[in-house]
Amino acid sequence: MSATNDPSLSQRKLDHLTLCATAEVEARENSTLLDEINLLHNSLPEVEHSAIDLSCAYAGKRLRAPLLITGMTGGADRARDINRRLAATAERFGIGFGVGSQRAMLRDPASLSTYAVRDVAPTTLLLGNIGAVQAASSSTAEMQDLVGAIDADALCIHLNPAQEMIQDDGDRDFRGCLDAIARLNAELGRPVIVKETGCGMSPQLIARLKAAGVTRIDVSGAGGTTWVGVEAHRASPRRRLVGEALWDWGIPTAASVHFGAQAGMEVIASGGIRSGYDVARALALGATLGGAALPFLKSVWEKPEGGATEVVEEMLDLLRAVMLLTGSKDLDALRHAPRLVGPRLAQWMTLAG
Repeated sequence: MSATNDPSLSQRKLDHLTLCATAEVEARENSTLLDEINLLHNSLPEVEHSAIDLSCAYAGKRLRAPLLITGMTGGADRARDINRRLAATAERFGIGFGVGSQRAMLRDPASLSTYAVRDVAPTTLLLGNIGAVQAASSSTAEMQDLVGAIDADALCIHLNPAQEMIQDDGDRDFRGCLDAIARLNAELGRPVIVKETGCGMSPQLIARLKAAGVTRIDVSGAGGTTWVGVEAHRASPRRRLVGEALWDWGIPTAASVHFGAQAGMEVIASGGIRSGYDVARALALGATLGGAALPFLKSVWEKPEGGATEVVEEMLDLLRAVMLLTGSKDLDALRHAPRLVGPRLAQWMTLAG
């Protein structure tokens, strides 16, 4: 890995953290469409609340609950504390945790300390993270070193062309990314998860990933945090105009989850997941895990001690309540619980074929 320090990259990471924690960065008009999943009430659930089983398996790890704190940061001093607090929370509850893009580690190996969390999360499902463009320009050995350096269980390869379009110095050449994904999926030696960054996934994209051997995706759909919007806040006037026009660009989370589940993928549902009810709806659509970033970032930003714990507890309390009220004793039962799909999501679902 290169040892070139890039202070501009570190500053960008700090900008991202500050904007996400303090500015308006969520969708304005686009919706996750998770509210179009109406789970039917069961007045005789025959389920005991404390016996509800939330456990599941993902990427070779057993989780106590189907929740992932998705990758959001690294490569800056403040990111170190945020990552360690969130990873420790994940360890406490037996849920998953992902670091933000490790691009900074490719440029400056000294930034490893901002991603290193294994000492506070020894048994946690830990996901590494790199952009598809960086994966395409790196060897398999470099990616193995990147994952190994933080002892991650799997590598997320993120897709973010919309975000890059708003950055003044963003990537503009996305050729070779699919080949790189196929190569790493075959050669990395650890599971590969392809993730979006707030714009969702179409049936066509998912089919291409499946043909490349990918079996795990994080759909990161539209309706939650918009990275187009984040970059618009910090862009030059010309790029800001593009960002404002494309603020709500993307495929809703619920539709993206359906597309992935229909294709037989192991789906992480992220993008606007804000409650245990959202998680329940996503699981009912066929997701394996529900993932969120913004609620956790805001929790540790505003309340470093205990904020993230409160978010997890609230999410899991509501998830359990929904499961009881649908008569679901475990996650498999929830996935088969009766539901009614609203007209907007039903229209999107027709695209899956």
